[in-house]
Amino acid sequence: MKFRELEDIFSAKRMQKYVLACNGDTRRAMTLYRYNLKLSQEMFTLISCFEVALRNRIDKQMVVHFGNDWLRDLVMPGGNFYSDRSVEKTKKIITNAYNELQAGGNYSHSKLLSAMEFGVWKYLFSNAHYRLTGRILLRAFPQKPRSSAQIQYDHNYIFHELNFINNIRNRIAHHEPICFGNPIGIDSTYALTHYARMMTLFQWMDIDTPRMLYGLDHVDRVCGKLMCI
Repeated sequence: MKFRELEDIFSAKRMQKYVLACNGDTRRAMTLYRYNLKLSQEMFTLISCFEVALRNRIDKQMVVHFGNDWLRDLVMPGGNFYSDRSVEKTKKIITNAYNELQAGGNYSHSKLLSAMEFGVWKYLFSNAHYRLTGRILLRAFPQKPRSSAQIQYDHNYIFHELNFINNIRNRIAHHEPICFGNPIGIDSTYALTHYARMMTLFQWMDIDTPRMLYGLDHVDRVCGKLMCI
């Protein structure tokens, strides 16, 4: 396909960044665009694994302390989220998903878990949510380092790390590039930094990532090819 055809499909504005990063070489720009898609695909696979692992680790802790339908119960009358306005947005997301499942006769705890967006799991580590869920969720990270005078590995730390991962997840989902530095140039640092964050949090959740991601993790290889364009 010629560059003008690709530009017509994806828009000149979208392609302009790739052309600038390739010093005006449109053939290289097309190659870069394709490698950005490949890198996004690789990253999203790992983020998907991370999201499922995180929610299941959270679920294990919450089931022990709040029962098998804890997510539904949080937003029901008498639940910890029911009348606290500081978690109103999360309550609304859970309630809407629950009501939709109920209306279709499809409610189960596992389906409600699956209906949640990544942001829900992230916000469970924010101050209000963490307090209302009994301050237990750091137990989802049994291999987390001990806090020190220099750094506090507390729920706020986890929240900010999850926020970074949520941001790149949303960036990929909205088809934004992850192959540029600042100023615009071909750069895999952004992707690799977030990749490293996920690998660290997998380790803290006591997950054997080399075995779990066998045959799935090609991020380093794709980044290497991207940097050689």
